[in-house]
Amino acid sequence: MPRSLEHAPAAAPRPVRVGLVTDVVDWHARQLMSAFRKAGVKALPMRLENCRFETLAPSGLILDGFGESLPDAVLARTLSGGSFEVVTRRLGILHALTGLGVPVLNNARAIERCVDKSTTSFLLARAGIPTPATWVMEKAAEARAIVTAEVGSGPLVLKPLFGSQGRGLLLIRTADDLPETPPGGVYYLQRFVAVERDGFHDFRLFISGGRVLAAMMRHSGHWITNVKRGGRPVAVVADAVMKRMAVAAAAAVGADFAGVDIIQGADGPTVLEVNSMPAWSGLQQVTPVDVAAALADDVVALVRRRSVTG
Repeated sequence: MPRSLEHAPAAAPRPVRVGLVTDVVDWHARQLMSAFRKAGVKALPMRLENCRFETLAPSGLILDGFGESLPDAVLARTLSGGSFEVVTRRLGILHALTGLGVPVLNNARAIERCVDKSTTSFLLARAGIPTPATWVMEKAAEARAIVTAEVGSGPLVLKPLFGSQGRGLLLIRTADDLPETPPGGVYYLQRFVAVERDGFHDFRLFISGGRVLAAMMRHSGHWITNVKRGGRPVAVVADAVMKRMAVAAAAAVGADFAGVDIIQGADGPTVLEVNSMPAWSGLQQVTPVDVAAALADDVVALVRRRSVTG
């Protein structure tokens, strides 16, 4: 006699699967994959270069590691450079996933806002968050005029618009310090803010889910304090003012998680940058917080909330 359907065992729920956008399975990716595994979630590396649009597929996408199926969430760890077309296509995959209802942390719009430092500066200023005065243009004559007018109040810093980890920064004291051809064809000039006290230092606050997970001070004998450029991470407890400022900065660019760089200038703290794909190997050396585990927990909590609310 066939068993009644009402007594049949319920089908086991499908395990939560997360797509981890990364170029290489490095230390950060391994930390995240381990953290997701401990949370009972399967995290699969998802290289955007191996994903494609395919309009005949059910979702219109074929995803690395997932095929025609969709992940329950996506965590964007790294996004490699390339031609304008290549980067646009890869960001398009993330835009499409968001449009399909898949939570993407951080989504393509937040990544675009943070990769483009001029947009970050614009949004921080519009939100009333203290940030150094910034000028961005393409014409050399305009850049020279700005430097000539502003260096009387102190030097400026020329940064690559799409730069990271302290690479390519130049201190500009006179108009003659400006290169004829700026990095990437854009002059991104920012007021130099630094106070030398036994070297230079600034702060990195790691934000996730609208709160500060951990913080560190970066100390260096050079005004470029990035850990990748030789800065030394130092344990620190961020004060309430910096915490509020960092959380507000992440919100201003729409980032679910972020590394917010803050410097203590003569007029108080000011936000230098917001990184939508921050590394944390240096930070992990000086904080007891398991950053990867906290990130994984936030992603899992989001997926479960969405499951409950439908």
